[in-house]
Parts: sequence; structure tokens; C-alpha cells
Amino acid sequence: MNAARRKILQLLAGAAALPALARNAAAQAWPARPVRIIVPFQPGGSTDIFARLAAQKLTEHFGKQFYVENIAGATGNVGTAQAARAAADGYTLLIAFSSYVVNPTLFPKLAFDPEKDFAPVTLAVASLNVITVNPSLSARDLKELVALIKANPGKYSYATGGVGTQSHLLGEMLRLSLGLDIVHVPFNGAAPAIASAVAGHTPIALATVASAAQALEAKQLRALAVASKKRSQLLTDTPTTAEAGFPQIEGDSWVGLLAPAGTPREIVRELRDEIAKILALPDVKERLPSLGFEVVASTPEDFAARIKAEMETWGKVVRAANIKAE
Repeated sequence: MNAARRKILQLLAGAAALPALARNAAAQAWPARPVRIIVPFQPGGSTDIFARLAAQKLTEHFGKQFYVENIAGATGNVGTAQAARAAADGYTLLIAFSSYVVNPTLFPKLAFDPEKDFAPVTLAVASLNVITVNPSLSARDLKELVALIKANPGKYSYATGGVGTQSHLLGEMLRLSLGLDIVHVPFNGAAPAIASAVAGHTPIALATVASAAQALEAKQLRALAVASKKRSQLLTDTPTTAEAGFPQIEGDSWVGLLAPAGTPREIVRELRDEIAKILALPDVKERLPSLGFEVVASTPEDFAARIKAEMETWGKVVRAANIKAE
């Protein structure tokens, strides 16, 4: 009787182990066919360019095609929702922009849960944001700019690439935390926002370093501070907001890689390690600054923690400033 019971228990244990063995076998064989990388934005932007660069290098390494599919709409929500519904087998991945952590508060309803529907792979690269002014302004640093705005309530405005963008949220963070009376002027993209500041129509502009680089180099704008923990490689003489005396004003734009929740951990880890190796390649490191990117290559755990923290941070700003999606 005891022997028979042991036999039954062994059979049951073997049956229970089969799904895990199947998952391990699938992970070991991955990739056996082409891998789709969804970019939830139009082709041609820096996020798309980075995705295609990564796809090319992943293809070269694994010997299977990694290809980009652009599914734009609703500030990234349409493509993200499609990725969330994909099979968790490693054959559909998502390139996420920092709007990923803003949209849950900005939009009243999403077709996906940013924390439950995805497995973070890595926060690959960051694009630092910079606070700039037209040279006609007397402010030579961020403290002087804040003092100027406080002395002239309602007089000054700042330009950004649009409602709900990272630069807009940074501007609102600055306004709310310091009690400033300043007007936001949104544009359809960073380029017209920078052009408005250069022309002096909106004397202040918040944008990524890459977007503002040409105007800064031509001295058409003056950089006051980079809203990051570290200085930009492109603006080494520009202090961070913390160095300028405002450590509470901080927020990078970033690009990360996600997989549908339930994707085997072995695949997630292999992808993260390979992305880190790609970002260390000399030709990639040389290309990234022209796109305005700096290497991060975080672990899946660190990326998950950052998503959670930034959803809380930017959610507070969106609610306090009563920002609505356009």
C-alpha cells in the first residue's frame, strides 16, 4: 500500500513539473523565430531610431530577426495595449517611453495595467531635460530666473512640446513646488517650442538636451540647469537642478524595454544582458549622444521600482496641476 502511494505521489509530482519543464525548454530554445518589437509611436523619432538600432544588434547576436512594428496613437497607449495582449513567450516586446508612467493618470481609462501587464526588462537609455531661456532675460542661473518670475507674477511663460510631456510636467513641478505664477504654452513638438523661445515669444523653454542642443550651441538660448541627478554629457558646464539649489525639480525622459507579464525570466534576463552589451559597443556609444541619449541599462528589478516610483511622482503632479489629455 505504501509503495503504491509513493508511486502515485511520484506520478503526480512529475505531472506538476511538466509545465515548468516546458517553459524552461521554450526559454532555452528562444528565439526560434522572428521577434516583434512594438514601438507605440510614429517612425522617425528618437525612440523609434533607438528601437531599430537595438533590433539590428539583437538580430546580429541571436541570428533571428528582431523587427520593429510602429503602432501609434493616444500618446503610446494603442501600441502598448496591443503588446499587453500578446502571448508571454518572448516573441513580442515593447519599447516604452517615459509617457508610460504618466499616461495612467493623464488618461481616465487605459486598456492595460502598466504594473501588472508587463515584465520590465531594462531602462535602456535616458534623455535629460534642460531649462533654457532666451538670452534677453537677465537671469544667468535658475535662482535668478525664479526670483525674476516671483517679482513679476503672470508676466512670464514657458514653452514645451505639448500637454502631458515630460517637459510640461517638469514645468508644473517647478511652478507648484515654488508657488510661481507662470503660464504654460504647449506646442506640437519640441522644435516649435524651441523656435518660440529663440524668437522671444515664450522666453523660457523646457525640452530635452537633444532638442535644444542646436539653439544652445548657436547661443540662441541659454541653459540654466539640467533636471537630472547628473550633468549631461552634451552640456558639461550646465549644473543639475540640485546643484542649482532645487533638488526637488528632477525628471528624465527615458526609453525602456518591456515584455508581456509572464514572459519566462530566463528570456527577460537574457534580453537585459544583451541590451547592456549592445549599449557598451563602441559604435552604439558613439551614436547615442546624437540622439540625445545616455546609457542606463538598469536591471529588471530597478526598472520595476522606477516605474512604480515615477507613476506616483508624476501622478501627483498631473492631479495637482489638473492636467488633462488632449
